[in-house]
Amino acid sequence: MTQATLEPAAVDAAAALCLDNQLCFPLYACSKEIVRRYAPLLDELGLTYTQYICMMALWEHDGVSVRELGDRLFLDSGTLTPLLKKLEARGLVVRERSTSDERRLVVRLTDEGRAMREGAARVPGQMACSVPLSPEEGAQLASLLWTLLARFSKEDDPSEL
Repeated sequence: MTQATLEPAAVDAAAALCLDNQLCFPLYACSKEIVRRYAPLLDELGLTYTQYICMMALWEHDGVSVRELGDRLFLDSGTLTPLLKKLEARGLVVRERSTSDERRLVVRLTDEGRAMREGAARVPGQMACSVPLSPEEGAQLASLLWTLLARFSKEDDPSEL
């Protein structure tokens, strides 16, 4: 039985520090492995994983503010700004001041950035084949992770509690 299923009082100090009893460790290790499996597919596009998810978000909703993009990707501006600068240098996106509010920086795909979507369309299917889960298990895992992210977001926003 893992720590996640035990009452905190039932877990002694030694068991509390055992890797096998941590929820965070398998999440961390699986995340690293998933990103490692993406690497050869994304190399063909010339993207890192973080650049790829940024492009995915923009393919869904083009012309969003840097803040909205950061919120969607769970990235802070210190991570997002250099990433966007690299995508802009490659000619995939442009960053422009909003005409209605000069404080707001809007990110838009270029024609080249929109065209990249076609080449990236094969990546999700290739990744699905490289992850040893059934479609049902994958959907269940994704649902649990989205639930956890939503709960973290509510904790971060006291008005949501």
